[in-house]
Amino acid sequence: MFKKMNTAIKMAGIAYEKNEVPIGAAIFKNNVLIAKAHNECVSRNNSLAHAEILAIQKAIKKLNSSYLDECEIYVTIEPCLMCMGAIINARISKLVYGAYESKTGFADSKVNIKNIYNCNNLQIYPGICEEQCARLMSDFFKLLRNK
Repeated sequence: MFKKMNTAIKMAGIAYEKNEVPIGAAIFKNNVLIAKAHNECVSRNNSLAHAEILAIQKAIKKLNSSYLDECEIYVTIEPCLMCMGAIINARISKLVYGAYESKTGFADSKVNIKNIYNCNNLQIYPGICEEQCARLMSDFFKLLRNK
């Protein structure tokens, strides 16, 4: 899990360097990386350009499939409502995320998705490389406040 999460962390680092909120995502199928992305909301001038959404779009295109059955998504920060909806609708089997997001997290923090929606096929693994993922976010917003 840690090696796969490192791919998402590298993508978050790229977002950080581009002054985007440092969130990265990576999608694997059968232990093979099929898509990766980072937040691009600022550069695309599009509030929907979250790392998870972009990675899902790339994976769907690569697999030439409407769904991502048996795929795993690794994300540095707990997904928001929009991204959780996309993960569920894409039929991703496993969500692994780094840091909890107390303000907008929709897997466990703000709302525990399994308590309100029957997503039996989705396994959720929180807190993988949590400290490293959280530090990227806190450093980014500290830098913004100091500008």
